[in-house]
Amino acid sequence: MKALLLVGSPRLGRSASETLGGYLLEQLAVRGAETEKQYIYPALKSGEKLDALISAVARANLVILAAPLYVGSLPAAVIKFLETLAQRLGAYERPDGQQFLAISNCGFPEAHHNNLALEIYRRFAYEVGFAWAGGMAMGAGEAIKGRPLAESGGMARNVIAAFDLAAAALIEGKPVPQEAQDLIARPLMPAWLYRFMGNLGWYLQARQYGTLWKLRTRAL
Repeated sequence: MKALLLVGSPRLGRSASETLGGYLLEQLAVRGAETEKQYIYPALKSGEKLDALISAVARANLVILAAPLYVGSLPAAVIKFLETLAQRLGAYERPDGQQFLAISNCGFPEAHHNNLALEIYRRFAYEVGFAWAGGMAMGAGEAIKGRPLAESGGMARNVIAAFDLAAAALIEGKPVPQEAQDLIARPLMPAWLYRFMGNLGWYLQARQYGTLWKLRTRAL
């Protein structure tokens, strides 16, 4: 199996999307898959890089797209790339039974905010001729924020278990089981604690940059 991870976050090398997709890619490699990771944002700035990325998608048996949720939907760069892919992929020879898996994470504590984005990914897969391998949604993505899952402590145990189950199914050409989708959607921590830590982070940043007194400023 050739598995390709597409990272749809602009935070290159330090995003929750790359952490999640990267762990799954590692588990597929352990099980014998040939793996590759590519970034969407840089590819859109170069015709040559975009051509290479589309070619990589066409060669893969499994395409994994990991991206954040922006304003309830896909990031604009991811939308642009998927539209380009839909227009151009038909010119390439592709392996039979190509699968497409989407991983979406959001900054809200609850994973269900990703549901619309996953439906968009599922529709894209259908329109372009991929077999839908499933959608995996996670809330509280900022709690991960680029750290390896192994370094995220107990809050990541369900995420790790979910990807282990997913890898075992995907390597056999099967879709991600519902158990894995349910596991990753479980809260990483209580919602009140996540909000408290988020607010504390804002105050600390404001203090660092000397803007603490501006936090409650409103535009007239």
